[in-house]
Amino acid sequence: MNVIFEERLGHHGARLGIATLDSEKTLNALNLPMAEMLSQRFEQWAQDPSITCVMLRGNGTKAFCAGGEVRSLSEACRSHPGEVPTLAAHFFEREYRLVHQLRHFPKPLLTWGHGYVLGGGMGLLQSGSIRVVTPSSRLAMPEISIGLYPDVGATWFLSRLPGKLGLFLGLTATQVNARDALDLSLADRLLRDDQQPELIEGLLQLNWSQQPELQLNSLLRMLEESARAQAPEPQMLPRRARIDELLDVADLPGAWHALVALRDDPDALLARAAQNLASGSPLTAHLIWEQLQRGRYLSLTEALMLEYSLSINCCRHPEFAEGVRARLIDRDNQPAWHWPDVDSVPGAVVQAHFEPAWAGPHPMADLSAQLR
Repeated sequence: MNVIFEERLGHHGARLGIATLDSEKTLNALNLPMAEMLSQRFEQWAQDPSITCVMLRGNGTKAFCAGGEVRSLSEACRSHPGEVPTLAAHFFEREYRLVHQLRHFPKPLLTWGHGYVLGGGMGLLQSGSIRVVTPSSRLAMPEISIGLYPDVGATWFLSRLPGKLGLFLGLTATQVNARDALDLSLADRLLRDDQQPELIEGLLQLNWSQQPELQLNSLLRMLEESARAQAPEPQMLPRRARIDELLDVADLPGAWHALVALRDDPDALLARAAQNLASGSPLTAHLIWEQLQRGRYLSLTEALMLEYSLSINCCRHPEFAEGVRARLIDRDNQPAWHWPDVDSVPGAVVQAHFEPAWAGPHPMADLSAQLR
Protein backbone atom coordinates (compact mmCIF):
# COMPACT_ATOMS: atom_id res chain seq x y z
CA MET A 1 0.00 0.00 0.00
CA ASN A 2 2.92 2.37 0.84
CA VAL A 3 0.69 4.15 3.39
CA ILE A 4 -0.60 2.54 6.58
CA PHE A 5 -3.60 4.01 8.36
CA GLU A 6 -4.48 3.32 11.99
CA GLU A 7 -7.09 4.54 14.43
CA ARG A 8 -6.30 4.10 18.11
CA LEU A 9 -8.91 4.46 20.83
CA GLY A 10 -7.98 6.76 23.73
CA HIS A 11 -8.90 6.40 27.38
CA HIS A 12 -11.72 8.96 27.13
CA GLY A 13 -13.33 7.62 23.95
CA ALA A 14 -11.55 9.87 21.48
CA ARG A 15 -9.66 8.36 18.55
CA LEU A 16 -6.19 9.15 17.26
CA GLY A 17 -5.58 8.79 13.53
CA ILE A 18 -2.07 7.76 12.45
CA ALA A 19 -0.91 7.85 8.82
CA THR A 20 2.46 6.20 8.20
CA LEU A 21 4.39 6.56 4.95
CA ASP A 22 5.61 3.02 4.37
CA SER A 23 8.17 2.86 1.59
CA GLU A 24 11.39 2.51 3.54
CA LYS A 25 13.48 1.47 0.52
CA THR A 26 12.70 4.78 -1.23
CA LEU A 27 13.03 6.78 2.01
CA ASN A 28 9.24 7.13 1.95
CA ALA A 29 9.23 9.11 -1.29
CA LEU A 30 5.72 10.27 -2.15
CA ASN A 31 4.10 8.99 -5.35
CA LEU A 32 0.69 9.62 -6.90
CA PRO A 33 -1.15 6.64 -5.30
CA MET A 34 0.23 7.57 -1.87
CA ALA A 35 -0.89 11.19 -2.26
CA GLU A 36 -4.36 10.05 -3.33
CA MET A 37 -4.69 7.66 -0.38
CA LEU A 38 -3.59 10.33 2.08
CA SER A 39 -6.03 12.85 0.66
CA GLN A 40 -8.96 10.43 0.85
CA ARG A 41 -8.25 9.35 4.40
CA PHE A 42 -7.63 12.87 5.69
CA GLU A 43 -10.96 13.93 4.20
CA GLN A 44 -12.64 11.10 6.12
CA TRP A 45 -10.84 11.99 9.34
CA ALA A 46 -11.76 15.66 8.97
CA GLN A 47 -15.44 14.73 8.89
CA ASP A 48 -15.33 12.03 11.59
CA PRO A 49 -16.17 13.61 14.99
CA SER A 50 -14.58 10.70 16.86
CA ILE A 51 -11.14 11.53 15.40
CA THR A 52 -9.73 14.30 17.58
CA CYS A 53 -6.07 14.37 16.51
CA VAL A 54 -3.93 12.98 13.67
CA MET A 55 -0.24 12.14 13.31
CA LEU A 56 1.63 11.88 9.99
CA ARG A 57 4.92 9.99 10.20
CA GLY A 58 7.35 7.91 8.13
CA ASN A 59 8.44 4.31 8.58
CA GLY A 60 12.06 3.32 9.22
CA THR A 61 14.86 5.17 10.94
CA LYS A 62 16.31 7.06 7.99
CA ALA A 63 13.60 9.40 6.74
CA PHE A 64 10.21 10.95 7.26
CA CYS A 65 9.96 11.58 3.52
CA ALA A 66 12.80 12.21 1.07
CA GLY A 67 10.62 13.97 -1.49
CA GLY A 68 8.45 13.09 -4.45
CA GLU A 69 9.06 9.99 -6.54
CA VAL A 70 10.57 11.86 -9.50
CA ARG A 71 12.12 9.01 -11.50
CA SER A 72 8.88 8.03 -13.20
CA LEU A 73 8.05 11.69 -13.79
CA SER A 74 11.37 12.37 -15.49
CA GLU A 75 11.07 9.25 -17.63
CA ALA A 76 7.65 10.41 -18.80
CA CYS A 77 9.17 13.81 -19.63
CA ARG A 78 11.98 12.19 -21.62
CA SER A 79 9.43 10.14 -23.55
CA HIS A 80 7.40 13.26 -24.44
CA PRO A 81 9.91 16.11 -24.95
CA GLY A 82 8.34 19.53 -25.08
CA GLU A 83 5.02 18.20 -23.76
CA VAL A 84 3.38 17.89 -20.36
CA PRO A 85 3.00 14.18 -19.52
CA THR A 86 -0.36 13.26 -18.04
CA LEU A 87 1.37 11.63 -15.07
CA ALA A 88 3.21 14.85 -14.24
CA ALA A 89 0.09 17.01 -14.46
CA HIS A 90 -1.83 14.61 -12.20
CA PHE A 91 1.01 14.15 -9.70
CA PHE A 92 1.80 17.82 -9.14
CA GLU A 93 -1.87 18.77 -8.84
CA ARG A 94 -2.58 15.99 -6.36
CA GLU A 95 0.57 16.71 -4.33
CA TYR A 96 -0.18 20.42 -4.04
CA ARG A 97 -3.83 19.80 -3.24
CA LEU A 98 -2.71 17.45 -0.48
CA VAL A 99 -0.41 20.09 1.00
CA HIS A 100 -3.27 22.61 0.90
CA GLN A 101 -5.65 20.08 2.47
CA LEU A 102 -3.27 19.24 5.32
CA ARG A 103 -2.43 22.88 5.96
CA HIS A 104 -6.14 23.60 6.47
CA PHE A 105 -6.94 20.38 8.35
CA PRO A 106 -9.50 21.31 11.04
CA LYS A 107 -7.96 19.23 13.85
CA PRO A 108 -4.50 19.07 15.46
CA LEU A 109 -2.11 17.52 12.94
CA LEU A 110 1.29 16.44 14.23
CA THR A 111 3.91 15.86 11.54
CA TRP A 112 6.92 13.88 12.81
CA GLY A 113 9.94 14.91 10.73
CA HIS A 114 12.76 12.57 11.71
CA GLY A 115 15.75 11.77 9.49
CA TYR A 116 15.70 13.11 5.96
CA VAL A 117 12.94 15.63 5.29
CA LEU A 118 13.56 16.65 1.70
CA GLY A 119 11.55 18.34 -1.05
CA GLY A 120 8.03 16.96 -0.90
CA GLY A 121 8.75 15.80 2.64
CA MET A 122 9.27 19.42 3.60
CA GLY A 123 5.90 20.25 2.12
CA LEU A 124 4.26 17.57 4.27
CA LEU A 125 6.14 18.58 7.42
CA GLN A 126 5.29 22.27 7.00
CA SER A 127 1.60 21.38 6.59
CA GLY A 128 1.32 20.23 10.20
CA SER A 129 -0.14 22.42 12.92
CA ILE A 130 2.53 20.93 15.23
CA ARG A 131 5.78 20.18 13.37
CA VAL A 132 8.10 17.89 15.30
CA VAL A 133 11.79 17.46 14.54
CA THR A 134 14.32 15.18 16.21
CA PRO A 135 18.12 15.11 16.66
CA SER A 136 18.32 13.02 13.46
CA SER A 137 16.37 15.53 11.32
CA ARG A 138 17.98 16.85 8.14
CA LEU A 139 15.71 19.31 6.32
CA ALA A 140 16.47 20.56 2.81
CA MET A 141 15.09 21.60 -0.56
CA PRO A 142 17.58 19.88 -2.95
CA GLU A 143 15.86 20.61 -6.28
CA ILE A 144 18.75 22.74 -7.60
CA SER A 145 20.55 19.44 -8.19
CA ILE A 146 17.87 17.93 -10.43
CA GLY A 147 16.78 20.92 -12.49
CA LEU A 148 13.43 21.41 -10.78
CA TYR A 149 12.94 24.11 -8.08
CA PRO A 150 11.79 24.17 -4.41
CA ASP A 151 8.04 23.50 -4.57
CA VAL A 152 5.30 22.00 -2.33
CA GLY A 153 4.77 25.42 -0.73
CA ALA A 154 8.42 26.51 -0.59
CA THR A 155 7.49 29.65 -2.52
CA TRP A 156 5.62 30.61 0.64
CA PHE A 157 7.78 29.27 3.47
CA LEU A 158 11.27 29.99 2.07
CA SER A 159 10.36 33.57 1.19
CA ARG A 160 9.43 34.19 4.84
CA LEU A 161 12.70 33.05 6.43
CA PRO A 162 14.94 35.69 8.04
CA GLY A 163 17.10 37.80 5.76
CA LYS A 164 18.52 35.92 2.77
CA LEU A 165 18.39 32.47 4.39
CA GLY A 166 15.46 31.28 2.28
CA LEU A 167 17.29 32.18 -0.91
CA PHE A 168 20.46 30.54 0.41
CA LEU A 169 18.71 27.28 1.28
CA GLY A 170 16.92 27.18 -2.07
CA LEU A 171 20.07 27.84 -4.11
CA THR A 172 22.44 25.54 -2.23
CA ALA A 173 20.33 22.55 -1.05
CA THR A 174 21.95 23.02 2.38
CA GLN A 175 20.58 20.67 5.03
CA VAL A 176 19.46 22.25 8.28
CA ASN A 177 19.28 20.45 11.59
CA ALA A 178 16.60 20.42 14.27
CA ARG A 179 17.98 23.48 16.08
CA ASP A 180 18.01 25.41 12.80
CA ALA A 181 14.46 24.29 12.04
CA LEU A 182 13.27 25.72 15.35
CA ASP A 183 15.29 28.90 14.91
CA LEU A 184 13.85 29.50 11.43
CA SER A 185 10.24 28.60 12.38
CA LEU A 186 10.36 25.50 10.18
CA ALA A 187 9.44 23.37 13.22
CA ASP A 188 7.59 23.80 16.49
CA ARG A 189 8.97 21.12 18.81
CA LEU A 190 12.16 19.09 19.29
CA LEU A 191 11.65 15.58 20.65
CA ARG A 192 14.04 12.65 20.84
CA ASP A 193 13.76 10.02 18.13
CA ASP A 194 12.76 7.44 20.74
CA GLN A 195 9.95 9.57 22.20
CA GLN A 196 7.34 8.90 19.52
CA PRO A 197 5.70 5.98 21.41
CA GLU A 198 5.57 8.13 24.55
CA LEU A 199 3.97 10.97 22.57
CA ILE A 200 1.34 8.65 21.10
CA GLU A 201 0.54 7.21 24.54
CA GLY A 202 0.23 10.73 25.91
CA LEU A 203 -2.17 11.70 23.13
CA LEU A 204 -4.31 8.67 23.95
CA GLN A 205 -4.42 9.67 27.63
CA LEU A 206 -5.71 13.21 26.98
CA ASN A 207 -9.30 14.14 27.65
CA TRP A 208 -10.04 15.88 24.34
CA SER A 209 -13.41 17.17 25.59
CA GLN A 210 -11.86 19.50 28.18
CA GLN A 211 -9.36 22.22 27.21
CA PRO A 212 -7.59 20.04 24.61
CA GLU A 213 -5.22 22.83 23.51
CA LEU A 214 -3.95 23.33 27.06
CA GLN A 215 -3.51 19.59 27.65
CA LEU A 216 -1.73 19.05 24.34
CA ASN A 217 0.62 21.96 24.96
CA SER A 218 1.46 20.65 28.43
CA LEU A 219 2.20 17.19 27.03
CA LEU A 220 4.53 18.55 24.38
CA ARG A 221 6.33 20.83 26.83
CA MET A 222 6.90 17.93 29.22
CA LEU A 223 8.32 15.72 26.49
CA GLU A 224 10.45 18.49 25.02
CA GLU A 225 12.03 19.26 28.38
CA SER A 226 13.81 15.90 28.42
CA ALA A 227 14.90 16.25 24.77
CA ARG A 228 16.68 19.61 25.03
CA ALA A 229 20.03 18.10 25.93
CA GLN A 230 20.15 16.38 22.53
CA ALA A 231 19.55 19.53 20.50
CA PRO A 232 22.31 20.00 17.90
CA GLU A 233 24.33 23.18 17.61
CA PRO A 234 22.79 25.89 15.40
CA GLN A 235 24.24 26.31 11.91
CA MET A 236 22.14 28.95 10.17
CA LEU A 237 21.66 31.88 12.51
CA PRO A 238 25.38 32.12 13.38
CA ARG A 239 26.06 32.45 9.64
CA ARG A 240 23.16 34.72 8.82
CA ALA A 241 25.12 37.99 8.78
CA ARG A 242 27.66 36.62 6.32
CA ILE A 243 25.01 35.04 4.11
CA ASP A 244 22.95 38.25 4.09
CA GLU A 245 26.03 40.20 3.06
CA LEU A 246 26.94 37.75 0.28
CA LEU A 247 23.43 37.75 -1.16
CA ASP A 248 22.88 41.50 -0.97
CA VAL A 249 23.03 41.69 -4.76
CA ALA A 250 20.82 43.00 -7.54
CA ASP A 251 20.27 39.85 -9.58
CA LEU A 252 20.64 36.09 -9.67
CA PRO A 253 23.97 35.97 -11.51
CA GLY A 254 25.39 38.18 -8.77
CA ALA A 255 24.14 35.77 -6.10
CA TRP A 256 25.45 32.76 -8.04
CA HIS A 257 28.97 34.14 -8.40
CA ALA A 258 29.12 35.33 -4.79
CA LEU A 259 28.26 31.89 -3.46
CA VAL A 260 30.25 29.80 -5.94
CA ALA A 261 33.35 31.79 -4.97
CA LEU A 262 33.18 30.05 -1.56
CA ARG A 263 34.10 26.59 -2.86
CA ASP A 264 37.45 26.72 -1.02
CA ASP A 265 36.16 28.61 2.00
CA PRO A 266 37.45 27.43 5.41
CA ASP A 267 33.84 27.23 6.56
CA ALA A 268 32.97 23.66 5.50
CA LEU A 269 29.22 24.29 5.42
CA LEU A 270 29.57 27.28 3.09
CA ALA A 271 32.14 25.49 0.91
CA ARG A 272 29.77 22.54 0.50
CA ALA A 273 26.89 24.90 -0.27
CA ALA A 274 28.99 26.59 -2.95
CA GLN A 275 29.82 23.25 -4.54
CA ASN A 276 26.16 22.22 -4.57
CA LEU A 277 25.27 25.42 -6.39
CA ALA A 278 28.18 25.20 -8.81
CA SER A 279 27.04 21.76 -9.97
CA GLY A 280 23.34 22.68 -9.97
CA SER A 281 21.07 23.92 -12.72
CA PRO A 282 21.59 27.59 -13.66
CA LEU A 283 18.00 27.73 -14.92
CA THR A 284 16.73 26.46 -11.57
CA ALA A 285 18.70 29.18 -9.82
CA HIS A 286 16.99 31.83 -11.93
CA LEU A 287 13.59 30.28 -11.20
CA ILE A 288 14.31 30.31 -7.45
CA TRP A 289 15.27 33.97 -7.50
CA GLU A 290 12.05 34.89 -9.30
CA GLN A 291 9.76 32.62 -7.28
CA LEU A 292 10.98 33.98 -3.95
CA GLN A 293 10.62 37.54 -5.16
CA ARG A 294 7.00 36.78 -6.02
CA GLY A 295 6.40 34.60 -2.96
CA ARG A 296 6.74 37.48 -0.51
CA TYR A 297 3.32 38.77 -1.60
CA LEU A 298 1.44 35.48 -1.97
CA SER A 299 -0.73 33.41 0.33
CA LEU A 300 0.05 29.69 0.56
CA THR A 301 -2.87 28.96 -1.76
CA GLU A 302 -1.58 31.43 -4.34
CA ALA A 303 1.93 30.03 -3.95
CA LEU A 304 0.76 26.49 -4.69
CA MET A 305 -1.09 27.69 -7.76
CA LEU A 306 2.05 29.47 -8.97
CA GLU A 307 4.08 26.32 -8.34
CA TYR A 308 1.72 24.25 -10.43
CA SER A 309 2.50 26.50 -13.40
CA LEU A 310 6.23 26.27 -12.70
CA SER A 311 6.23 22.50 -12.35
CA ILE A 312 4.22 21.90 -15.51
CA ASN A 313 6.56 24.13 -17.47
CA CYS A 314 9.63 22.44 -15.99
CA CYS A 315 8.33 19.21 -17.49
CA ARG A 316 8.30 20.84 -20.92
CA HIS A 317 11.96 21.85 -20.72
CA PRO A 318 14.96 19.48 -20.69
CA GLU A 319 16.65 20.40 -17.39
CA PHE A 320 14.41 18.38 -15.06
CA ALA A 321 14.67 15.11 -16.97
CA GLU A 322 18.43 15.54 -17.39
CA GLY A 323 18.98 16.35 -13.73
CA VAL A 324 17.08 13.29 -12.54
CA ARG A 325 18.95 11.12 -15.06
CA ALA A 326 22.34 12.32 -13.81
CA ARG A 327 21.60 12.28 -10.08
CA LEU A 328 19.14 9.44 -9.56
CA ILE A 329 19.06 7.10 -12.59
CA ASP A 330 22.52 6.82 -14.17
CA ARG A 331 24.12 8.48 -11.13
CA ASP A 332 27.07 9.79 -13.11
CA ASN A 333 26.55 13.19 -11.42
CA GLN A 334 27.43 14.87 -14.70
CA PRO A 335 24.24 16.62 -15.82
CA ALA A 336 24.52 18.17 -19.27
CA TRP A 337 22.46 21.29 -18.58
CA HIS A 338 20.84 22.82 -21.64
CA TRP A 339 21.76 26.27 -20.25
CA PRO A 340 25.12 25.66 -18.49
CA ASP A 341 26.09 29.33 -18.10
CA VAL A 342 24.21 31.27 -15.43
CA ASP A 343 24.91 34.55 -17.21
CA SER A 344 23.38 33.33 -20.47
CA VAL A 345 20.03 31.89 -19.36
CA PRO A 346 17.45 33.77 -21.47
CA GLY A 347 15.19 35.97 -19.41
CA ALA A 348 12.28 35.03 -21.67
CA VAL A 349 12.77 31.36 -20.78
CA VAL A 350 12.65 32.14 -17.07
CA GLN A 351 9.48 34.22 -17.39
CA ALA A 352 7.83 31.60 -19.60
CA HIS A 353 7.98 29.12 -16.72
CA PHE A 354 5.54 31.31 -14.79
CA GLU A 355 2.96 31.45 -17.60
CA PRO A 356 -0.07 29.13 -17.87
CA ALA A 357 0.50 25.96 -19.88
CA TRP A 358 -3.20 25.21 -20.29
CA ALA A 359 -6.30 26.76 -21.80
CA GLY A 360 -9.05 28.17 -19.57
CA PRO A 361 -9.13 28.54 -15.78
CA HIS A 362 -6.29 27.42 -13.55
CA PRO A 363 -6.73 23.69 -12.72
CA MET A 364 -6.48 24.54 -9.02
CA ALA A 365 -8.60 27.70 -9.03
CA ASP A 366 -11.17 26.10 -6.73
CA LEU A 367 -8.71 26.14 -3.81
CA SER A 368 -9.24 29.87 -3.30
CA ALA A 369 -13.01 29.45 -3.34
CA GLN A 370 -12.82 26.71 -0.66
CA LEU A 371 -11.44 29.19 1.85
CA ARG A 372 -14.11 31.86 1.45
